[in-house]
Amino acid sequence: MTTDPPPGLTRFNTSSDSAARAALHEVCASTAWGSALLAHRPYATTDALLAASDTATAELTADALAAAMAGHPPIGRPKPGDPTSAREQRGMAGASDELRAELLDLNLAYQDRFGHVFLICATGRTGEQMRDAVRIRIGNSPEQERAVVRTELGKINRIRLTRLVHAGE
Repeated sequence: MTTDPPPGLTRFNTSSDSAARAALHEVCASTAWGSALLAHRPYATTDALLAASDTATAELTADALAAAMAGHPPIGRPKPGDPTSAREQRGMAGASDELRAELLDLNLAYQDRFGHVFLICATGRTGEQMRDAVRIRIGNSPEQERAVVRTELGKINRIRLTRLVHAGE
């Protein structure tokens, strides 16, 4: 039995390069990542698209990884009017003022230490879990943190791509 690909995957596969590039940019701000995914269209399955994303994420240069991270707002401060960051950071919705202030301080300390936003796959995490993660990760070496960031970015990209290919179902 053959199953048809999700409508969003068919749309992605058949859309113009510029439309597909724009959709991918909403998933990840790295143009290198988006170009890598565009190069392998069409995708037979969602799993094939996700595997290509994993490969592209693993192969990002330091500059491309920095570009990807630049597209993410700090935890606790989703981009105004951006439903994606608001949805992903839903765990902060009921956070106390004290937790928000503590997370802001931790975010700033993290940025001072590593030179970029604290990136975590926030989907399904509480504000306390995100705070605890930044507390732990701020002690990482820059090399350890780059590896963790790459893993977290891969998780975020997978979630966003899955939403993209299942849109309209």
